[in-house]
Amino acid sequence: MNLLAIETSTEACSVALHHGGTTIARSELAPRRHAELVLPMAEALLAEAGIGRRQLDAIAVGRGPGAFTGVRLAVSMAQGMALGLDLPVIPISSLAALALDAPDNGAAVLAVIDARMGEVYAASYRRGADDTVQALDEERVCAPDLLQLPPGIDDWNVIGSGWQTYRAALSVQLPAPRWSDGERYPQARAVAVLAAAEFRAGRLLPPEQALPLYLRDKVALTLAEQRAR
Repeated sequence: MNLLAIETSTEACSVALHHGGTTIARSELAPRRHAELVLPMAEALLAEAGIGRRQLDAIAVGRGPGAFTGVRLAVSMAQGMALGLDLPVIPISSLAALALDAPDNGAAVLAVIDARMGEVYAASYRRGADDTVQALDEERVCAPDLLQLPPGIDDWNVIGSGWQTYRAALSVQLPAPRWSDGERYPQARAVAVLAAAEFRAGRLLPPEQALPLYLRDKVALTLAEQRAR
């Protein structure tokens, strides 16, 4: 199985290649350089693995939620590559990919991305067997102090930029986490690992059906809203 994965939903731009049972990756914090970095990263990984584009079996992509332009870029590039190579696409939640990078210590995982405009993208997960994650609720966008967690869970890991930005507000609803890291972003390496499980299960999409997840239509504050903040 040869999978190429792209993740550009946040400040981090990353590409990964799942090949021969292992995953290799390139990642860089480059908020405004995603478009120029993705293809060179992909070519470098293919060269390192010693395979060509025609040996790929699928393209995986972090479908969001995240920054509008970053999510749109990743999905459009994945669709373009897949169409050109006649390959299926495997869309993966960027929040699920983020959750996979939390430690597997038995605690539930809250993946939370700074959505700007005083809001977060969030979802809760359990780490599963064989590097998988199981969703405990729906992906959503909301004010951090209004985030509702699944009931009956007191043991949490928290990961993502939303924790760095809104730690105090999130703590209104969240018990003190066992582990937390607010400086993590979704990575293509995790997208590739989750996509490999989807590939084995046969859950593949034609490129035109691989759609981004934005969660909200509004992407900027009006001038009046900015003055009111």
